[in-house]
Amino acid sequence: METRILGRTRGRFDEAAAFLKAGEVVAFHTETVYGLGANAFDDEAVLKVFALKGRPADNPLIVHVHGDYDIAPLIDGEPPYAAALRAAFLPGPLTMVYPSTGKVSKYVSCGLNTLAIRVPSSPVAQAFLRAADLPVAAPSANLSKHVSPVTAQHVYDDFHGRIPLILDGGACSGGIESTVLDCTGEIPQILREGLVTREMIASVAGDCGIYRRKEGERPKSPGMAYKHYSPRCETAFCRSAEEANAIYDREKARGGAPCILCESGAIAALGGRAALDLGGTGEEMAQRLYALLRRAETAATLLIGIEPRVRGGVMAGVMNRMLRAFGGDHET
Repeated sequence: METRILGRTRGRFDEAAAFLKAGEVVAFHTETVYGLGANAFDDEAVLKVFALKGRPADNPLIVHVHGDYDIAPLIDGEPPYAAALRAAFLPGPLTMVYPSTGKVSKYVSCGLNTLAIRVPSSPVAQAFLRAADLPVAAPSANLSKHVSPVTAQHVYDDFHGRIPLILDGGACSGGIESTVLDCTGEIPQILREGLVTREMIASVAGDCGIYRRKEGERPKSPGMAYKHYSPRCETAFCRSAEEANAIYDREKARGGAPCILCESGAIAALGGRAALDLGGTGEEMAQRLYALLRRAETAATLLIGIEPRVRGGVMAGVMNRMLRAFGGDHET
Protein backbone atom coordinates (compact mmCIF):
# COMPACT_ATOMS: atom_id res chain seq x y z
CA MET A 1 0.00 0.00 0.00
CA GLU A 2 1.23 3.48 -0.87
CA THR A 3 0.99 6.01 1.96
CA ARG A 4 0.45 9.58 0.81
CA ILE A 5 0.92 12.70 2.91
CA LEU A 6 -1.70 15.22 1.78
CA GLY A 7 -1.02 18.90 2.41
CA ARG A 8 -3.17 21.70 1.03
CA THR A 9 -4.63 19.54 -1.74
CA ARG A 10 -8.04 20.23 -3.23
CA GLY A 11 -10.55 17.57 -2.19
CA ARG A 12 -8.24 15.96 0.37
CA PHE A 13 -10.87 15.92 3.12
CA ASP A 14 -13.48 14.30 0.88
CA GLU A 15 -10.91 11.72 -0.21
CA ALA A 16 -9.97 10.95 3.40
CA ALA A 17 -13.64 10.67 4.38
CA ALA A 18 -14.25 8.26 1.49
CA PHE A 19 -11.43 6.02 2.68
CA LEU A 20 -12.87 6.14 6.20
CA LYS A 21 -16.35 5.14 5.03
CA ALA A 22 -14.82 2.28 3.01
CA GLY A 23 -13.38 0.80 6.18
CA GLU A 24 -9.84 2.15 5.87
CA VAL A 25 -7.78 3.85 8.57
CA VAL A 26 -6.42 7.35 7.94
CA ALA A 27 -4.18 9.64 10.01
CA PHE A 28 -5.04 13.27 10.63
CA HIS A 29 -3.67 16.35 12.38
CA THR A 30 -5.09 17.60 15.67
CA GLU A 31 -3.89 20.39 17.95
CA THR A 32 -2.46 17.82 20.41
CA VAL A 33 -0.94 14.92 18.43
CA TYR A 34 -1.78 13.21 15.13
CA GLY A 35 -4.62 10.68 15.32
CA LEU A 36 -5.13 7.31 13.61
CA GLY A 37 -8.79 7.35 12.69
CA ALA A 38 -11.45 4.76 11.87
CA ASN A 39 -15.22 4.85 11.48
CA ALA A 40 -16.43 4.32 15.07
CA PHE A 41 -19.54 2.46 13.82
CA ASP A 42 -17.44 -0.12 11.92
CA ASP A 43 -16.22 -3.06 14.04
CA GLU A 44 -13.66 -4.24 11.51
CA ALA A 45 -12.21 -0.75 11.01
CA VAL A 46 -11.87 -0.19 14.77
CA LEU A 47 -10.17 -3.55 15.19
CA LYS A 48 -7.82 -2.58 12.35
CA VAL A 49 -6.65 0.39 14.44
CA PHE A 50 -5.73 -1.93 17.32
CA ALA A 51 -3.91 -4.28 14.93
CA LEU A 52 -2.00 -1.50 13.17
CA LYS A 53 -0.77 -0.02 16.43
CA GLY A 54 -0.21 -3.29 18.27
CA ARG A 55 -2.47 -1.76 20.91
CA PRO A 56 -3.62 -3.80 23.95
CA ALA A 57 -7.25 -4.88 23.55
CA ASP A 58 -8.27 -3.38 26.91
CA ASN A 59 -7.01 0.15 26.13
CA PRO A 60 -10.10 2.18 25.07
CA LEU A 61 -10.22 4.67 22.21
CA ILE A 62 -11.46 8.25 22.01
CA VAL A 63 -14.17 9.20 19.53
CA HIS A 64 -13.61 12.48 17.64
CA VAL A 65 -16.46 14.56 16.23
CA HIS A 66 -16.81 17.98 14.59
CA GLY A 67 -18.14 20.97 16.48
CA ASP A 68 -21.75 20.67 15.27
CA TYR A 69 -22.07 16.91 15.56
CA ASP A 70 -25.00 15.85 17.76
CA ILE A 71 -23.56 13.54 20.42
CA ALA A 72 -26.92 13.04 22.16
CA PRO A 73 -27.62 9.64 20.48
CA LEU A 74 -24.19 8.40 21.62
CA ILE A 75 -24.43 9.27 25.33
CA ASP A 76 -26.89 8.40 28.07
CA GLY A 77 -27.28 11.89 29.49
CA GLU A 78 -24.83 14.33 31.06
CA PRO A 79 -24.61 16.26 34.33
CA PRO A 80 -25.06 20.06 34.23
CA TYR A 81 -21.34 20.67 34.75
CA ALA A 82 -20.53 18.75 31.55
CA ALA A 83 -22.53 21.18 29.41
CA ALA A 84 -20.70 24.08 31.06
CA LEU A 85 -17.33 22.45 30.40
CA ARG A 86 -18.20 21.84 26.76
CA ALA A 87 -19.11 25.50 26.36
CA ALA A 88 -15.89 26.62 28.04
CA PHE A 89 -13.29 24.33 26.47
CA LEU A 90 -14.59 22.81 23.23
CA PRO A 91 -13.41 22.63 20.57
CA GLY A 92 -10.12 21.99 22.31
CA PRO A 93 -7.83 19.48 24.02
CA LEU A 94 -10.43 18.04 26.42
CA THR A 95 -11.89 14.54 26.14
CA MET A 96 -15.10 13.94 28.11
CA VAL A 97 -16.23 10.48 29.21
CA TYR A 98 -19.99 9.84 29.33
CA PRO A 99 -22.30 6.88 29.96
CA SER A 100 -22.62 5.20 26.56
CA THR A 101 -25.78 4.20 24.69
CA GLY A 102 -23.79 1.53 22.87
CA LYS A 103 -24.36 3.00 19.41
CA VAL A 104 -20.71 2.84 18.34
CA SER A 105 -18.63 -0.31 17.96
CA LYS A 106 -18.23 -2.22 21.20
CA TYR A 107 -14.50 -2.35 20.53
CA VAL A 108 -14.12 1.42 20.93
CA SER A 109 -14.66 1.28 24.69
CA CYS A 110 -13.21 -2.21 25.16
CA GLY A 111 -16.30 -3.50 26.96
CA LEU A 112 -16.76 -0.49 29.25
CA ASN A 113 -20.21 1.13 29.52
CA THR A 114 -18.75 4.58 28.85
CA LEU A 115 -17.69 6.53 25.77
CA ALA A 116 -14.88 9.09 25.50
CA ILE A 117 -15.65 11.98 23.11
CA ARG A 118 -13.44 14.82 21.92
CA VAL A 119 -13.95 17.84 19.65
CA PRO A 120 -10.49 18.84 18.38
CA SER A 121 -9.86 22.49 17.54
CA SER A 122 -7.44 21.85 14.66
CA PRO A 123 -8.92 23.26 11.41
CA VAL A 124 -7.62 20.17 9.59
CA ALA A 125 -9.35 17.84 12.04
CA GLN A 126 -12.57 19.85 11.89
CA ALA A 127 -12.65 19.85 8.08
CA PHE A 128 -11.97 16.12 7.94
CA LEU A 129 -14.59 15.31 10.58
CA ARG A 130 -17.18 17.47 8.83
CA ALA A 131 -16.49 15.71 5.54
CA ALA A 132 -16.93 12.34 7.25
CA ASP A 133 -19.82 13.50 9.48
CA LEU A 134 -19.56 10.48 11.73
CA PRO A 135 -17.71 9.70 14.96
CA VAL A 136 -14.08 8.79 14.31
CA ALA A 137 -12.34 6.50 16.80
CA ALA A 138 -8.74 7.67 16.96
CA PRO A 139 -5.82 6.99 19.26
CA SER A 140 -2.49 8.68 18.63
CA ALA A 141 -0.98 7.73 15.27
CA ASN A 142 2.09 5.89 16.54
CA LEU A 143 3.01 2.29 17.14
CA SER A 144 2.04 1.19 20.64
CA LYS A 145 4.52 2.38 23.30
CA HIS A 146 6.41 4.55 20.81
CA VAL A 147 6.63 8.34 21.08
CA SER A 148 3.41 10.06 20.01
CA PRO A 149 3.59 11.86 16.64
CA VAL A 150 3.50 15.65 16.34
CA THR A 151 4.32 15.87 12.62
CA ALA A 152 3.07 14.03 9.55
CA GLN A 153 6.58 12.64 9.06
CA HIS A 154 6.43 10.99 12.49
CA VAL A 155 3.25 9.20 11.40
CA TYR A 156 4.83 8.19 8.10
CA ASP A 157 7.87 6.80 9.92
CA ASP A 158 5.62 4.42 11.90
CA PHE A 159 2.99 3.53 9.29
CA HIS A 160 4.27 4.01 5.74
CA GLY A 161 2.94 1.22 3.54
CA ARG A 162 0.21 0.38 6.07
CA ILE A 163 -2.31 3.24 5.78
CA PRO A 164 -3.41 5.11 2.64
CA LEU A 165 -3.44 8.75 3.80
CA ILE A 166 -2.01 11.20 6.30
CA LEU A 167 -3.71 14.60 6.48
CA ASP A 168 -0.87 17.02 7.13
CA GLY A 169 -1.60 20.05 9.26
CA GLY A 170 1.96 20.91 10.21
CA ALA A 171 3.46 20.52 13.66
CA CYS A 172 0.95 20.09 16.49
CA SER A 173 0.78 23.19 18.68
CA GLY A 174 -0.23 21.51 21.96
CA GLY A 175 2.25 18.67 21.89
CA ILE A 176 0.76 16.27 24.43
CA GLU A 177 -2.53 14.40 24.35
CA SER A 178 -5.85 15.79 25.58
CA THR A 179 -6.98 15.81 29.17
CA VAL A 180 -9.43 12.94 29.70
CA LEU A 181 -12.25 13.78 32.12
CA ASP A 182 -14.75 11.34 33.63
CA CYS A 183 -18.15 13.06 33.53
CA THR A 184 -20.22 10.16 34.89
CA GLY A 185 -20.22 11.22 38.57
CA GLU A 186 -21.27 14.11 40.77
CA ILE A 187 -18.02 15.91 40.13
CA PRO A 188 -15.67 15.54 37.16
CA GLN A 189 -12.54 13.43 37.67
CA ILE A 190 -9.39 13.61 35.59
CA LEU A 191 -8.39 10.22 34.19
CA ARG A 192 -5.42 11.55 32.18
CA GLU A 193 -3.80 14.92 32.72
CA GLY A 194 -3.22 17.16 29.75
CA LEU A 195 -3.44 20.72 28.45
CA VAL A 196 -6.73 21.53 30.19
CA THR A 197 -5.71 21.55 33.84
CA ARG A 198 -7.51 20.61 37.03
CA GLU A 199 -7.65 24.26 38.05
CA MET A 200 -9.22 25.26 34.73
CA ILE A 201 -11.87 22.54 35.05
CA ALA A 202 -12.65 23.36 38.69
CA SER A 203 -13.09 27.04 37.82
CA VAL A 204 -16.01 26.06 35.59
CA ALA A 205 -17.41 22.93 37.29
CA GLY A 206 -16.88 24.08 40.87
CA ASP A 207 -14.72 21.07 41.74
CA CYS A 208 -12.52 18.50 40.05
CA GLY A 209 -10.94 15.29 41.31
CA ILE A 210 -8.06 13.20 40.02
CA TYR A 211 -8.69 9.49 39.58
CA ARG A 212 -6.03 7.06 40.81
CA ARG A 213 -6.12 3.68 39.12
CA LYS A 214 -6.04 0.71 41.47
CA GLU A 215 -3.70 -2.24 40.98
CA GLY A 216 -5.21 -4.70 38.52
CA GLU A 217 -8.07 -2.41 37.53
CA ARG A 218 -8.94 -2.11 33.85
CA PRO A 219 -7.96 1.22 32.27
CA LYS A 220 -10.85 3.69 32.05
CA SER A 221 -8.95 5.88 29.62
CA PRO A 222 -6.02 5.83 27.21
CA GLY A 223 -2.72 6.57 28.92
CA MET A 224 -3.62 5.02 32.27
CA ALA A 225 -1.68 1.78 31.89
CA TYR A 226 1.36 0.41 30.09
CA LYS A 227 4.61 2.10 29.20
CA HIS A 228 4.03 4.89 26.71
CA TYR A 229 5.79 7.55 24.68
CA SER A 230 9.13 5.68 24.64
CA PRO A 231 12.02 6.59 22.31
CA ARG A 232 13.93 3.78 20.61
CA CYS A 233 17.13 4.32 22.53
CA GLU A 234 18.27 3.59 26.06
CA THR A 235 17.01 6.04 28.65
CA ALA A 236 17.84 7.20 32.16
CA PHE A 237 16.01 9.65 34.40
CA CYS A 238 17.48 11.71 37.21
CA ARG A 239 16.74 14.69 39.43
CA SER A 240 19.86 16.83 39.04
CA ALA A 241 22.38 18.05 36.48
CA GLU A 242 25.19 16.55 38.56
CA GLU A 243 23.66 13.08 38.36
CA ALA A 244 22.95 13.50 34.64
CA ASN A 245 26.53 14.61 33.96
CA ALA A 246 27.94 11.53 35.70
CA ILE A 247 25.71 9.19 33.66
CA TYR A 248 26.59 11.09 30.48
CA ASP A 249 30.33 10.81 31.11
CA ARG A 250 30.14 7.05 31.75
CA GLU A 251 28.26 6.51 28.50
CA LYS A 252 30.72 8.70 26.61
CA ALA A 253 33.68 6.79 28.06
CA ARG A 254 32.12 3.55 26.74
CA GLY A 255 32.07 5.02 23.24
CA GLY A 256 28.36 5.84 23.28
CA ALA A 257 26.57 8.97 22.11
CA PRO A 258 24.66 10.29 25.15
CA CYS A 259 22.34 13.30 25.18
CA ILE A 260 20.59 15.13 28.01
CA LEU A 261 16.96 16.32 27.84
CA CYS A 262 16.25 19.14 30.28
CA GLU A 263 14.54 22.46 30.88
CA SER A 264 16.27 25.63 29.74
CA GLY A 265 17.43 26.57 33.24
CA ALA A 266 19.49 23.39 33.65
CA ILE A 267 21.57 23.68 30.46
CA ALA A 268 24.23 25.96 31.95
CA ALA A 269 25.09 23.28 34.53
CA LEU A 270 25.84 20.67 31.84
CA GLY A 271 29.27 22.02 30.97
CA GLY A 272 28.79 21.91 27.22
CA ARG A 273 27.50 18.33 27.09
CA ALA A 274 25.07 17.53 24.27
CA ALA A 275 21.61 18.64 25.30
CA LEU A 276 18.07 19.09 24.04
CA ASP A 277 16.26 22.16 25.41
CA LEU A 278 12.71 21.44 26.60
CA GLY A 279 12.00 25.12 27.21
CA GLY A 280 11.33 27.21 30.27
CA THR A 281 7.54 27.01 30.69
CA GLY A 282 5.06 24.19 30.94
CA GLU A 283 3.53 25.10 27.60
CA GLU A 284 6.92 25.05 25.88
CA MET A 285 7.79 21.69 27.42
CA ALA A 286 4.47 20.19 26.36
CA GLN A 287 4.93 21.43 22.80
CA ARG A 288 8.55 20.27 22.45
CA LEU A 289 8.63 16.99 24.39
CA TYR A 290 7.61 14.44 21.76
CA ALA A 291 9.53 16.08 18.92
CA LEU A 292 12.70 16.03 21.04
CA LEU A 293 12.16 12.40 22.07
CA ARG A 294 11.82 11.47 18.39
CA ARG A 295 14.95 13.46 17.53
CA ALA A 296 16.96 11.83 20.31
CA GLU A 297 16.20 8.28 19.24
CA THR A 298 17.90 8.83 15.88
CA ALA A 299 21.03 10.44 17.32
CA ALA A 300 21.67 9.17 20.84
CA THR A 301 22.57 5.79 22.30
CA LEU A 302 21.40 7.01 25.71
CA LEU A 303 18.92 9.79 26.45
CA ILE A 304 19.19 11.18 29.97
CA GLY A 305 16.21 13.12 31.27
CA ILE A 306 16.46 15.61 34.11
CA GLU A 307 13.26 16.15 36.10
CA PRO A 308 12.05 19.73 35.49
CA ARG A 309 11.70 22.07 38.45
CA VAL A 310 8.83 23.98 36.86
CA ARG A 311 5.50 22.99 38.41
CA GLY A 312 1.84 23.95 38.10
CA GLY A 313 -0.47 24.24 35.12
CA VAL A 314 0.19 21.75 32.34
CA MET A 315 3.29 20.38 34.08
CA ALA A 316 1.22 17.58 35.61
CA GLY A 317 0.61 16.31 32.08
CA VAL A 318 4.21 16.89 31.01
CA MET A 319 5.57 14.99 34.02
CA ASN A 320 3.14 12.13 33.37
CA ARG A 321 4.51 11.76 29.84
CA MET A 322 8.15 12.17 30.82
CA LEU A 323 7.99 9.55 33.55
CA ARG A 324 6.28 7.07 31.24
CA ALA A 325 8.71 7.79 28.41
CA PHE A 326 11.66 7.15 30.70
CA GLY A 327 10.09 4.06 32.27
CA GLY A 328 8.92 5.65 35.52
CA ASP A 329 5.84 4.51 37.43
CA HIS A 330 3.27 7.26 37.42
CA GLU A 331 -0.50 6.81 37.28
CA THR A 332 -3.07 9.49 36.57
